[in-house]
Amino acid sequence: MSTESPSNVTERPAATQRQPRATRVGVVSSTARQKTIAVTVSFQVRHPKYGKYIRRRSILHAHDEQREAHKGDIVEIVETRPISRTKSWRLLRIISKAPGEKGAGT
Repeated sequence: MSTESPSNVTERPAATQRQPRATRVGVVSSTARQKTIAVTVSFQVRHPKYGKYIRRRSILHAHDEQREAHKGDIVEIVETRPISRTKSWRLLRIISKAPGEKGAGT
């Protein structure tokens, strides 16, 4: 006789809500690799002792499947599962094209 009965099995709730994923806005700094863009995200942090705001930046590697982003574009990226050793973000949308870019509005 089986030791596991249907009454012992716990079921997951049908409508499990996922946490919202982190998004960042930055400037594309490199498109040298295939399907990968380097996005520079600038932010300010407060110095713990002196209270002055310091400018910092991070370079995040994002997946660009369609290869539609170009250097200088302002893009929004979203956090995702790790795609490679350095790539855990993917391109969500292009907010504005770089000035002088072919195909840019105006």
